[in-house]
Amino acid sequence: MAWEMVSLRIIFVLALIFASYHLHPNDVSPLESILLGTGLGIVFVVIEMRLEKTSLKRLLGATFGTILGILSALMISHLLSMTAIEKHAQSYIQVTLLLLMAYIGMVVGAHKGDLLNLGAMGGIFSAERQPRKSCKVLDTSVIIDGRIADVCETGFVDGALIIPQFVLRELQLVADSSDALKRNRGRRGLDILQRMQKMTTAQVQIVEDDFPAVRDVDMKLIELAKLYDAKIVTNDFNLNKVAQLQRVPVLNVNDLANSLKPVVLPGEIMRVFILKEGKEYNQGVAYLDDGTMVVVDNARKMISKTIDIAVTSVLQTAAGKMIFGKYEDRPRQERGETPQTAHPVPQ
Repeated sequence: MAWEMVSLRIIFVLALIFASYHLHPNDVSPLESILLGTGLGIVFVVIEMRLEKTSLKRLLGATFGTILGILSALMISHLLSMTAIEKHAQSYIQVTLLLLMAYIGMVVGAHKGDLLNLGAMGGIFSAERQPRKSCKVLDTSVIIDGRIADVCETGFVDGALIIPQFVLRELQLVADSSDALKRNRGRRGLDILQRMQKMTTAQVQIVEDDFPAVRDVDMKLIELAKLYDAKIVTNDFNLNKVAQLQRVPVLNVNDLANSLKPVVLPGEIMRVFILKEGKEYNQGVAYLDDGTMVVVDNARKMISKTIDIAVTSVLQTAAGKMIFGKYEDRPRQERGETPQTAHPVPQ
């Protein structure tokens, strides 16, 4: 499709050059005619490329606004024709007024076009709203985190993943940092983006939209989400709270990870690998596959061994879950219990 569009644009520019060369507008020389046709062709193609990225709602809003502006200018021009203003001055005022009203109508109409509810009109407009609802804006922290790429690979994420240029610039600044840790994080984020772009299950879209009047990147993301009627994907606590205050939907990767952790109830038997000693007396610490910490009483002497424990309680914290258990130095066959297995997590 991309090559077809490029070919079409080249043919269009060549056709304009051919027409300018043979028709000689304003009796200019053949060389000037060719340059005129080339310039007009490039200008028209650039306008077409910009319009291609514009939503249907904005195009309709700009069209309606332009029509209303022209009609208003014509009415005012008709009234001016009844005055005693000199003819040349009157013509100049009418042309200026026509251009001004058309321009104002187009700009205001394009901005207000986002308020149109095309889905309510039915017909060919019914599909316009749905794709925008599934858009998701990614922030810098969630890209560097990397888990969003794993989620995309599973096919659970639908719709376009929008990455604004100002987020790419922020990633580039982090990747160019003099601090080694920041530099590695930035490069990791860029690698994650390249990986996502190659996925067939993810539709990554880089957008040029920016908000020069807004300096803070988090506020830019919120404004962009409002513009595209999209959700923000992040693991940043502050952005999460600010977006909720602005009534912008947020998908928090940390919340997703916590919700997918296996449910463990007090009294259940688990098999864990005791990795190190705990802070309290005679405690051992283990980790589940998902990184959940398991604190085990009476397990200090079982470090570097796989044992069966009985879950005593589960604590939900802001950082995630913590499981507390107790080691009973009896064979599980005597207790008649089948343990869940938790593999060790390298630290």
